Amino acid sequence: MLPRISPVGWGAVIGALAGLVLGRWLGWLELAALGAALGVAVVVSLVMTVGRDRYVVDLYLADRRVRVGERAVGRLTVRNASRRRSLPARIELPVGTGAAELPLPSLSGGEEHEDLFAIPTSRRAVVVVGPVRSVRGDPLGLARRRLRWTEPVELFVHPRIVSLTGASSGLLRDLEGQSTRDLSDSDLSFHALRDYVAGDDRRYIHWRTTARRGVLMVKQFEDTRRTQTVVALSTDPRDYADADEFELAVSTAASLGVQVLREERDLAVLAGPGRLRVETPPRLLDDCAALGLALGTAGAGDLGRRIARDAPEASVALLVAGSTPTVGQLRAGVRHVPVGTRTVVLTCALGADVEVRTQGSLTLGVLGRLDDLPRVLRRALG
Repeated sequence: MLPRISPVGWGAVIGALAGLVLGRWLGWLELAALGAALGVAVVVSLVMTVGRDRYVVDLYLADRRVRVGERAVGRLTVRNASRRRSLPARIELPVGTGAAELPLPSLSGGEEHEDLFAIPTSRRAVVVVGPVRSVRGDPLGLARRRLRWTEPVELFVHPRIVSLTGASSGLLRDLEGQSTRDLSDSDLSFHALRDYVAGDDRRYIHWRTTARRGVLMVKQFEDTRRTQTVVALSTDPRDYADADEFELAVSTAASLGVQVLREERDLAVLAGPGRLRVETPPRLLDDCAALGLALGTAGAGDLGRRIARDAPEASVALLVAGSTPTVGQLRAGVRHVPVGTRTVVLTCALGADVEVRTQGSLTLGVLGRLDDLPRVLRRALG
């Protein structure tokens, strides 16, 4: 990369030209001397940026996945890969929206310099660390040369979650196929016998009854289905009183999703503009770390429609929203959830007392802190 002259450097260039021209035109030696001095300063600053640095830079994070409040540390190692001694420089290390500047001393050939740094993790986020750049320039800041040495690295600050072991037993059950009222000609659960109809699979003929009655009879089965749980999170800012309430909602949805995955059940998580990844708990938490509020995304009143569109086969639906929507709005929103789906709406209201109400297949729960979630689920099952 070519040297870059700073705004101060351009000012010095203009001052040098003006001093030399005006000094000579007016015969003002002092002004001409000032212009010459500024010109020399600019030339020296450019000379100080000449030369190709040869560094081997390693950016290392001790852990790329941490939870809110956990310590996140990294190490930056710079080695002079040339045989000549390098000039002093500065290292720029972008961290999120900010950047750290680390001094890099002069290094002899093969010499290594190491810096340790800590990254704040007080808020859930995806923090981009890097790319690392070296900056060479003059002490006056007239010109500088910046070179990029690494690619950026993502640090995932996961939301806080709570263990739901035992609390979800019964609600997120899977009895190797949960029975429905739909009848089928082939499944695992035998239900009844009926008369043979042309085209029926002969494997399901019940020969004992056929011999007794003298008429072909076939087995009829009751459909079974594997429990699928869908967690739907509102990301509409109008559903939350403040940002902390949204953090509670994200932690609630993440806790539910992680528990379902630990129990090896089918899961879909709907939040933001699309689905979150549910292959493993870490991937789900990675996507949760990137969630944010945005107008135009699904709110509490739209979650039922979204479940019907994106997860119509769900047997258990867990809807998570803030304290702003009224009970009437929540009920109106779940009307679109497919019939027969066990539905639980969890309202996150910081400082509120635990409250659970059940009407038919719909359960409304209120929690004021994340630690209340196991109690709310137990009461919902009671």
